[in-house]
Amino acid sequence: MSPDADLSKSSLSKTSLSESSLSESSLSTTEQRLLRRAIELSAQARANGNLPFGALLADAEGRVLLEAETTGKTGGNVLYHAETNLMHEAMSALTPEERAAGTLYSSCEPCPMCAGTIYWGGVDRVVFGLGERRLYEIASGQSGVPVACFGGCRLILQGGARDIEVLGPCLEDEAAAPHEGCWTDWQA
Repeated sequence: MSPDADLSKSSLSKTSLSESSLSESSLSTTEQRLLRRAIELSAQARANGNLPFGALLADAEGRVLLEAETTGKTGGNVLYHAETNLMHEAMSALTPEERAAGTLYSSCEPCPMCAGTIYWGGVDRVVFGLGERRLYEIASGQSGVPVACFGGCRLILQGGARDIEVLGPCLEDEAAAPHEGCWTDWQA
C-alpha cells in the first residue's frame, strides 16, 4: 500500500466541532477520488429523479465496499437518504470490524438522522463534501423554503462514547454543483 493510500484514522488529525472548509490538499489523492465518487453518486441521484446526495463506504486501502444514493422521491419515503441507505446495506453486508475500519464518504454533510445511523452502524470516520451551511444557503435561496440547519453532524458523531473522526467540508464547490437549480421545485 502506498503512503498516499493510508486512510486510517491517524492519517489526518481530528477536526474541532467548528466547521471550516478543508483545502483539497488536506486529503490524499485516494481520499479525493473517493469523495469525488460520492459527488458523482449525488449527480446520479438527481438524474434518477431524487435530491442530489450520494455516499460510499471504503476500506483503509481505498477500495469501495458499498455505494448508495438518496432515493426519497423514487422510493416514496423521505427517510431514504444516501447515508441511511448505505448504512442499512452495510449492517447486512459487512462485519462490525469492517464498518469500524472503513471511511464513509458523503457528497454532503450528513443530517442528524444520517449521523445517527452512521454512529449506531459503527463507522469511525466520515469525510464529506458540501457543508450544511452552504447547502442551507443554496437550497433556501432556490426554493424559498428553508432547509433545516442543525449545527453540523459533529454534534452527534463526536458527542458519543466513540472517537469518530469527521473531516469536511472538502471539495465544496464540486459538491455544490449537483444542487444548482434542483431545489426550485423542492417540497417537504
